[in-house]
Amino acid sequence: MKNMIDLMKHSSCFSKKPLEIYVFIDPLCPECWALEPVLKKLRLEYGVYFRLRHVLIGKLSNLNDIPKKREAIADYWEKTASRTGMSCDGSLWIENPITSPYIVSIAIKAAELQGKKQGLRFLRKVQELVFLEKRNISDIQILVDCAKGASIDVDEFLHDIHSESAAKAFQCDLKITSEMEVTESPSLVFFNEHIEDEGLKISGLYSYDIYVQVLQEMLGKEPSPLPLPPLEEFLKYFGFVASKEIAVVYDLPVHEAEKELKKLVLQQKVRKIEGKHGSFWKYIN
Repeated sequence: MKNMIDLMKHSSCFSKKPLEIYVFIDPLCPECWALEPVLKKLRLEYGVYFRLRHVLIGKLSNLNDIPKKREAIADYWEKTASRTGMSCDGSLWIENPITSPYIVSIAIKAAELQGKKQGLRFLRKVQELVFLEKRNISDIQILVDCAKGASIDVDEFLHDIHSESAAKAFQCDLKITSEMEVTESPSLVFFNEHIEDEGLKISGLYSYDIYVQVLQEMLGKEPSPLPLPPLEEFLKYFGFVASKEIAVVYDLPVHEAEKELKKLVLQQKVRKIEGKHGSFWKYIN
């Protein structure tokens, strides 16, 4: 099983993967947050067949400070959390509203300048602080906290966030979004490098099996999924995950997943953290 985690760590080394999947997200979109379990399971079971490329859609970057709009967003967050099982707290938009979503997108692109993996770690930290801790990530100090949590060079990050390079990278994402006619987040566009046809676009959030079906269709065959790593190894690799993520990855009801997790709590390997709409689990090094 160890080889599976090693494969994820070094997945960028596999340059001849037949598929490329563009993942269009907005960092403040709760349905994009709810896509996380699906992406984890896809990477674990079928990651040898594709490369992922995250693209920021900028859907929420035009928010303005209108109370009724903030209330609508808060309600949308709460309903999405209840429906998907990926906890988020909509009261952020009432108590501590994000005033500049644009800077969040720029910050993610600045983090990506230090490497793809660094950028993804930073994005995850942003999502955790927003959806779980209700932090206003348009505050530069909160973004610095994200950088520290993602183990990226803070001085370089602070330089890049004000650079033309980060702004151009975000504009490039918006151009790709427009060219591929993506209007909804999340959206996934599948490409096969051996086929000249247009990519296959899946707009919205669906169950895991739908994405597997698309993967099979694009490959033209039914690939065998790789074995999943032991639960403790999964937790050690990702560090901080939701009950829902574990339930989806291991195909378990949430209550069964939590039974297994409680065993690791008793062994003092994991700490439970309560969210508003579900639990999270932090691996203890």
